Amino acid sequence: MSEETNIHLPVRLELRIDWAELDLFGHVNNLAFLKYIQAARVHYWEQIGLYQSFLKTGVGPMLASVQCDFRKELQYPGKAIVFTGMKFIKNTSFSFRHRIFDESNLLAAEAEDVIVMYDFNKKEKIPFPDELRKKAEQLEGRSFDHI
Repeated sequence: MSEETNIHLPVRLELRIDWAELDLFGHVNNLAFLKYIQAARVHYWEQIGLYQSFLKTGVGPMLASVQCDFRKELQYPGKAIVFTGMKFIKNTSFSFRHRIFDESNLLAAEAEDVIVMYDFNKKEKIPFPDELRKKAEQLEGRSFDHI
């Protein structure tokens, strides 16, 4: 993931590291990194109205996969600052890239996840809605090809 240096990640989320997130060795546990990624993912969804749309329609995101590469430990007390951007939008799936930094702006982790648009009423995948695509394109400042 780190070979790309010019990645646009427009959504920023700052999280306070909680003492309860530490592991036996005194640094932030790997599961806490996944929690930070989840918080950033939901924060992005809120920015484009996906979460609000889900509450009204029962159509929303379902996580398909997560990959996280750890670069540096995080410590308590401190902050995890997560930057998130859309990697792609396909027919029924989309992907985010995340970079997690500490408060000194040192890269702690890079992650990617794939999410599927899902109709929870019908229990089936659905195409990524055009209205959400437009909002993501506006937030990202670029367009996504229909794949």
